[in-house]
Amino acid sequence: MPGCGRDTGAVQWPGMACPAVELERISKTYREGDSDRAVLRDISVTIEPGEIAVLVGRSGSGKSTLLNLIAGIDRPASGRVLVDGTDLTALGEDARTRFRRRRIGFVFQFFNLIPLLTVEENLLLPLDLNGGLDAAGRARARALLDRVGLSGRAASLPERLSGGEQQRVAIARALVHDPTLILADEPTGTLDAETAAAVLELLDTLARESGKTVIMVTHSREVIGLADRIFAVQRGQLVEQTAPSPSTAG
Repeated sequence: MPGCGRDTGAVQWPGMACPAVELERISKTYREGDSDRAVLRDISVTIEPGEIAVLVGRSGSGKSTLLNLIAGIDRPASGRVLVDGTDLTALGEDARTRFRRRRIGFVFQFFNLIPLLTVEENLLLPLDLNGGLDAAGRARARALLDRVGLSGRAASLPERLSGGEQQRVAIARALVHDPTLILADEPTGTLDAETAAAVLELLDTLARESGKTVIMVTHSREVIGLADRIFAVQRGQLVEQTAPSPSTAG
């Protein structure tokens, strides 16, 4: 059967959409002393466009490793990682970097804003790296700043913002270049409960409004309550769990 293969050379039938993410029997090992330690073993899963998926598990279980493989930051020992039909495992490092810049947005636990750049400059940086810093790109950045409630802080440096405000800037930055996929690693880990809830609601709203796929690593019950699908990383395997219904999510 032909694949959706936007960038793989496969036939694409009219109306056929690629899965947002496909993991095909991926494994990952690390060398420790004289032996190899298997972190992930033979994982296969498909995430559809527009889904919000959450990864849970103990510290050291491999959640962040899996996120790095999906991002193409790291490569599996075996198997394939496809994002929107592109086989990242078939690309060299430079090509994977270009792909990330164009097609993936990131939201980190510690914000990762550049301290010497203003809020607006931080937001424009992904566009500049992608060659999209034109009038339309600037207008999109201004619209996103307004959408996250920070249009009046465009000229501020990150240190002048609260943690919640910095994370709102990070969410806007993750969306500004119109990526296919958003990856979030403990996006509320440093925030108090009230601020975290507001940031999560904002991320959920913006992602669903724009039809973005989100994969998020978390320990937060509030994040889990927003998920369409929940996966636990257990002993190197990915185990899908039942997502809570809206009536029981809180």
